[in-house]
Amino acid sequence: MPHFHVEYSGNLEDRIDMDGLCECIRSTAAGIETFPMPGIRVRATRVDHYAIADGNPAHGFIDISIRLRAGRSADVKEDATQRIFESVKTYLEPVFSQHSIALSLEMRDIDPKLSPKAGTIRDHLSATTQET
Repeated sequence: MPHFHVEYSGNLEDRIDMDGLCECIRSTAAGIETFPMPGIRVRATRVDHYAIADGNPAHGFIDISIRLRAGRSADVKEDATQRIFESVKTYLEPVFSQHSIALSLEMRDIDPKLSPKAGTIRDHLSATTQET
């Protein structure tokens, strides 16, 4: 279960297809073995109140937070972090060349003892796969 949370400055709303960015992250994560596809969750939150660098309202930011259950090696997490980050940078390349944007990403472990889970997505994925 990796959770990807994208926070972005509201001034990027008209410059970046955020649905496309979420799909970029989801599809990249789905191709990384350490991220079980049924557990992937990507969401984006627009932030309307912010101040960046010298206060110029033209500056924007995108901050990606990845939370996942503990237990993966440092090498696996570093590889996954770099793959997601590079994929997002490539997706944003056309916007980077036109606008002042800060991009950041952080991956954190979740203690499974402090994070109970329940759900039926896997059940429905299995049913869909069997019907096809």
